[in-house]
Amino acid sequence: MALPPSANGVLRLMSFWSTFGPLTAFALVASITPGPNNTMLAASGLNHGFRRSIPHMLGVALGFVLMVALVGLGLGVVFERFPLLYVWLKYLSAAYLLWLAWKIATATPASAEVGAGQPISFLQAAGFQWVNPKAWIIAIGIVSAYLPHENFLFGLALACIICGLTAIPCVSLWTSFGALMRRWLSQPAILRGFNLTMAALLVASLYPLMMEAGTH
Repeated sequence: MALPPSANGVLRLMSFWSTFGPLTAFALVASITPGPNNTMLAASGLNHGFRRSIPHMLGVALGFVLMVALVGLGLGVVFERFPLLYVWLKYLSAAYLLWLAWKIATATPASAEVGAGQPISFLQAAGFQWVNPKAWIIAIGIVSAYLPHENFLFGLALACIICGLTAIPCVSLWTSFGALMRRWLSQPAILRGFNLTMAALLVASLYPLMMEAGTH
């Protein structure tokens, strides 16, 4: 007996959620948890304010979406064929993150008003995703574990949309946290302490990367 249209619609919705519900949850958790991007966004919110950090936020979100798309279209296969390339990328990522941590730690907070120096631009933030070890791990995990083999391109496009929609509120939250901290931490010495803490967290985020690199 044929099912009524309403029942077919419910079944399609259940099938959709069973496929992409776990992906949505994974993308949300991956976007909201601490990592290099969120640490840098909190520091940017503190040092430059929310509005001046908007290009940085958009660069993180859209740059990661582009990474997921390219990994899904075959970039991940390149690393499988040339594993040494992936190892060198890890060391490049570590060196760049250490440099960023130094920049954050040595940033001179403005005692009078927000905005000393230049915040990270859209292109810089988007480009940073390619040397961000957490972004690589998440992108490869999404493509390998959450995308259906049937209608793969449609699933990849939908995964990119989901990643973008979950990333934007998460990066906004971390930037807002930094901007709010600016109101509470009015003394330059305290602001410098916050920057040093963010730099230390950025260095700490390298621990899983270095442990994995040590096994090669």
